[in-house]
Amino acid sequence: MRAGEPCALQRPWHRMDLIDIGINLTHESYDADRDAVIARAAAAGVRQLIATGASLAGSVASSALAAAHAGSIFATAGVHPHHADSFDAETLVQLRELLRSPAVVAVGECGLDYYRNFSSHQGQRRAFTAQLTLAIETGKPLFLHQRDAHEDFISILGEYRSVLPKGVAHCFTAGAAELETYLDLGLAIGITGWICDERRGRHLQSLVARIPAGRLLLETDGPYLLPRDLKPAPPGRRNEPMLLPHIASVVAQHRAESLQVCAAHTSAASRALFGLPAP
Repeated sequence: MRAGEPCALQRPWHRMDLIDIGINLTHESYDADRDAVIARAAAAGVRQLIATGASLAGSVASSALAAAHAGSIFATAGVHPHHADSFDAETLVQLRELLRSPAVVAVGECGLDYYRNFSSHQGQRRAFTAQLTLAIETGKPLFLHQRDAHEDFISILGEYRSVLPKGVAHCFTAGAAELETYLDLGLAIGITGWICDERRGRHLQSLVARIPAGRLLLETDGPYLLPRDLKPAPPGRRNEPMLLPHIASVVAQHRAESLQVCAAHTSAASRALFGLPAP
């Protein structure tokens, strides 16, 4: 955002067409005002949301939310690496059943996280492989997570490369080498408000211009990753989908394109990857 430019939330966004491909909409922080969060997103021009399933219970909840908001909310179904040690045969059965729904548009959030290590590395690799197999079986795209596990992550994906469906590297925060590797694997790239963080996200400001149109997707990852450059910050510092236009404006600036162009190609890419209908 340029110096002196008004915050994105101060502009009329009702004509925008944006898609938040990663929002933890069943998170407890939204329990008191979830309907209002959804309404504010629509008023801000965020036409469609994909509610992330990061555990079996979360996937069930996200699927139910999508069913209650047909055409505007969709869901993923999967087990985040934090919960990988609980992944068992029954989990696979239940995820397969959830993925039968047309409102459940991706397998995940799945992958590897060696930063937190809430599950063992062995358990993470086992759960990740099982979900890759599930994506191959169902033909649904992958919603991928990787943190501090790049080599194992790429090695596992490489084993299945010839048969994997498409996918997105969700919440990309890494560097140029990782970006090129993901693009070479055919993945789309999800960009969050991390790009608005002057401490940790400055490198993304040059990298987003290297992501081809058709491979760039936008997400808030709310309630996490509130853009640090929002002035004033929302009460409680909770992120939510109505802030996606702000993220999109920063991305557009660093791609040297208009917000309208950025919104158009990122939404088209999102619909193509996840098979979403026009709103």
